[in-house]
Amino acid sequence: MKGIILAGGLGSRLYPLTRAVSKHLLPVYDKPMIFYPLSTLILSGIQEIALVSSPQHIRAFEQLLGNGDDFGVKFTYLVQDEPRGIADVFLLAADFIGKSKVALILGDNLFYGQGLGRQLARNREITGGKIFGYHVSDPSSYGVVSLGPDGQITSIEEKPISPKSDLAIPGLYFFDNEVIEISRQLKPSERGELEITDVIIEYWKRNKLQVEILERGTAWLDTGTPEGLFEASSFVRAIQHRQGLGLGDPIEARRFAP
Repeated sequence: MKGIILAGGLGSRLYPLTRAVSKHLLPVYDKPMIFYPLSTLILSGIQEIALVSSPQHIRAFEQLLGNGDDFGVKFTYLVQDEPRGIADVFLLAADFIGKSKVALILGDNLFYGQGLGRQLARNREITGGKIFGYHVSDPSSYGVVSLGPDGQITSIEEKPISPKSDLAIPGLYFFDNEVIEISRQLKPSERGELEITDVIIEYWKRNKLQVEILERGTAWLDTGTPEGLFEASSFVRAIQHRQGLGLGDPIEARRFAP
């Protein structure tokens, strides 16, 4: 399995901080934001990783991360000329993905949990698609999945005004190689982008989509807003000071990778 980190976008929710720098290079306590999704992929046992960013920011990521040797991985850098939707990444990275399965993580998503690495690593041989569910108090800002009494999916919605459940879909996805073909068949949404929700729904229509609830004790934080950035920094500081753990440290993540 190969991994992709999407570190593009305009960072408009963090403006003016993002006027001159990618939001993914902003500090989350003592490390750049990009270290956290990178650590998540490393914990999953993924060693070949593509980082996708804009033309104006890609060089900064290359300077920060290098070829990946420091972290025990191999990096490929890809430029997305303009935001064309999350699903566009699978087309941009088609040659990188090749015939492999792929995990995609959004560059502003932070995950933490004692059993997280083991839970994610189980998906490296996935057939179909895998999304995760996370209970939140207000899911209206996210994709939302609803499950029936038998655990089967009953609906998938993108930022619904009246959500049918409290299960938000975090920015971490596992797909088999069909994701490239599915993405090629997508039509742009009203905002002119290829939507990840449409990829997920297509897997669901094919009866090839699985939903896994993130285990109790797992934290998921969206660091893409000023409030989220502050909350995540406070969370990382508390964990590191109380437990002596290097949360979001790719080198430490390598030690615990399967």
